[in-house]
Amino acid sequence: MDQILNKVGSYWFSKKANKEIDSVGDDINSLSTSIEGGAKWLVNKIKGKMQKPLPELLKEYDIPVGIFPRDATNYEFNEETRKLIVFIPSICEVGYRDSSVLRFSTTVTGYLEKGKLADIEGLKTKVVIWVKVTSISCEGTKLHFTAGMKKTRNRIAYEVLRDGVSIEKF
Repeated sequence: MDQILNKVGSYWFSKKANKEIDSVGDDINSLSTSIEGGAKWLVNKIKGKMQKPLPELLKEYDIPVGIFPRDATNYEFNEETRKLIVFIPSICEVGYRDSSVLRFSTTVTGYLEKGKLADIEGLKTKVVIWVKVTSISCEGTKLHFTAGMKKTRNRIAYEVLRDGVSIEKF
């Protein structure tokens, strides 16, 4: 009798477990369509959709990999609209080899094109005062920053990933 109950119990348990696992899969699918912000990458990882690292995406579009701070690893990229959203753990500043400094908000958005990041939000540079960067374009060894006016810098200064230094406000 115990053996029969064990078999019935294990059969019932396995059916219940399969139903629960299927339910979790459905929950993950519905969750991925409703999640906004930086958590979407996690759901894609769970579902098996691995996105390439941010530096690899930037290389693909001929943008220097060191444009963003080293800890900016989470991002969303819509291949149809080319909209890029980069998530940065905290507001920070990054200093580059050419003595320039960029200031990053926790979310930087823009539209990625070959050799250009346009309509940027969440990025500033110091000219004499802090000014909003609206576009970055690459042309050979030069990087053109549009921030109220166009500022050209050497591209090589932005080819290496660097750490951001935390600051109080953007």
